[in-house]
Amino acid sequence: MTTLRSDTGHVDASIGIATAEVTGTAARTAAGEVSGEVHSAERPAAPLAPARTPATLAAAGELLRALAAPVRIAIVLQLQESERCVHELVEALRVTQPLISQHLRVLKAAGVVAGERHGREVVYRLVDEHLAHIVMDAVAHAEEGS
Repeated sequence: MTTLRSDTGHVDASIGIATAEVTGTAARTAAGEVSGEVHSAERPAAPLAPARTPATLAAAGELLRALAAPVRIAIVLQLQESERCVHELVEALRVTQPLISQHLRVLKAAGVVAGERHGREVVYRLVDEHLAHIVMDAVAHAEEGS
């Protein structure tokens, strides 16, 4: 049995850890699955979220990692307004061209942005508006906490 404690030292929860010696019904009883008392009457069981494949969860994690840099968030916010070329992003975000290009490479590899060549320039756009919503929601949440 492992006991979790809060910063104040109070016991928050106890977690039963089944070992190799505990098997079958004994393991399920130790984990609280067989006792029949899963939820109290005040809090009925809620429906489970749909199961996702490990590959889907890994892909979602990679996507979130690609978005997890302030400059990349700012690029997505700019591209949410309209397509932009690198020099427009440099001007809007006030960072160097090599830094913008590096972050665009990460976003492009993750499938967040796509670039289309127009003469000497590459114009970047968001591949999917859902991604802009994720970023905008994260920014709004951060602003609410400020």
